[in-house]
Amino acid sequence: MARKKSKKPALRTAAKAAAQKKSAPRKAAAKSSARKKIKSGPRAAASAKRARPRQRIAISHHREEDFKTDGLRAYAKYRDLGVAEASNGVARAHVIRLMGPCDPAEVSKLHFHDVDFQMVYVLKGWVKTYMDGQGETTFNVGSSWTQPPRIRHMILDYSDDVELLEVILPADFRTVELVA
Repeated sequence: MARKKSKKPALRTAAKAAAQKKSAPRKAAAKSSARKKIKSGPRAAASAKRARPRQRIAISHHREEDFKTDGLRAYAKYRDLGVAEASNGVARAHVIRLMGPCDPAEVSKLHFHDVDFQMVYVLKGWVKTYMDGQGETTFNVGSSWTQPPRIRHMILDYSDDVELLEVILPADFRTVELVA
């Protein structure tokens, strides 16, 4: 008994070829418009992508002995996560433990950081802050916030067990305390 050949593969091939013929002019038009030269001027030069330093992997496992008191604030212990070194100074990430009880005379000083980006995430406990334009806010476990560059802010209070994850760009930055 002879087998009948199916016409379906031939129909699919013909339909595919027809679709390609129809879309070819569109593709050519899209390709040519995507390759148009942009007039260069001061704005085009400023938007040129900057070369970023090569980054490497940073791995940090929890060890109590990694919490140090050599950070920005005397009432805090910092555990560096190795991001500053791995990113060649592009960013810094650390876990901060504020040591209780909170002493507002030492802690509640209005200041700002000269940074491009700052984000904080509450890992344990709670912290109460003040930020210009936001006012007082209490952040609990799982809360996070960003602080725009140079925003005036201060810590008002915190729990004895508070732990924060902070990410800052760039890794090295200036902090300015403001006199009330």
